[in-house]
Amino acid sequence: MRTVNFQGQPLTLVGRRVKIGSFAPDFKVTSQDMKEVNLNNFNGRIKVITVFPSLDTPVCDLQVKEFNKRASNVSSDVVVLGISKDLPFSQARFCESFEIKNVAVLSDYKTSSFGLNYGLLIKELNLLARAVLIIDKNNVVRYIQITPEITSSLDYDDVMDNLFFVMSNPQQSILKDELPQHCKPCEGGIQSLPKEKIDRLLAQYRGWELVEDKKIVKEFKFKDFLEAKYFLDLISIIAEEQGHHPTFTLLYNKLRITLTTHAAGGLTDNDFIMAKIIDEM
Repeated sequence: MRTVNFQGQPLTLVGRRVKIGSFAPDFKVTSQDMKEVNLNNFNGRIKVITVFPSLDTPVCDLQVKEFNKRASNVSSDVVVLGISKDLPFSQARFCESFEIKNVAVLSDYKTSSFGLNYGLLIKELNLLARAVLIIDKNNVVRYIQITPEITSSLDYDDVMDNLFFVMSNPQQSILKDELPQHCKPCEGGIQSLPKEKIDRLLAQYRGWELVEDKKIVKEFKFKDFLEAKYFLDLISIIAEEQGHHPTFTLLYNKLRITLTTHAAGGLTDNDFIMAKIIDEM
C-alpha cells in the first residue's frame, strides 16, 4: 500500500503504479473553459506536470506561482501543466488574479482520471497528492517526485536540474512490455489470441485464472462492501477510458472480475492490458 502523510497522519494513495522509464498513461482533465484535455494535446513537447491538492492552501498557491516564475526561463519545447481537483472556475479566477501565464492549470474534478492513472489520488480526501512528473517528447516518464508530507513543499531545484537533464538528453531507455499501452478498438475481423500466447501472458499475471480458454477471471477480497464497491468504481473509470468493459460480480466484500473480448469470441491483447491495469491499481 502506498501512502503519504497529512500533518503526520498516513493517507492512502490509489491508482496505477507509474515507473520512470515507462510510457506515460493517457488521462482526461478539464481546461478552464470546460474543454477536455488529454496527454496527446501536448505531443512533441516536454511535459512538466505539477500536481497539488488545492489552490486554496498556501503551499499549493506558492507551488503554482513558483512554477510560473521558473517556466519563464525554459525552452518553448517545455510545457508546464498544473493539475488539481479544484473546479475550473476557481482555477480561472486564481490564474487571472495572479497572472499565471506560464502554467496551464487543469482540473481533475470529473472522474479523477489523472489521479487514478498516475497513482496520485488520496483515497481519504479525494484530492491529489503533491507531486511533480517530467514526461519527455516521446511520452516516457523521466522523473517523479512525491512529497511524503502533503503540507510540505516540493524540491524545486531538483525538478529544474532534472528538467535540464531531460532537455539535454532526450533519449531514454524504455521499459519493455509485450503489450501496447492502451486497448485497441474492437473492429470487424478481430481474432482471439492463440493458446500459446494466452499461456505465456497468463504466466505473468498472478491470480488470474483461465476459464473455458475464452476468459480470464480474478477475485479480490476487501474489508467490507464499501471497500469492494470503491475498487469497482475506480476500475470502471479506467475501463471506460480504455474502451474495455469487464464483467463485475460483487458479493459483499468480494469482487470477481471477468475479462473477455466478445467481438473476438475469446481473449485478445485488450484483456491482458486491462488485467495489467487492474493489478497496478
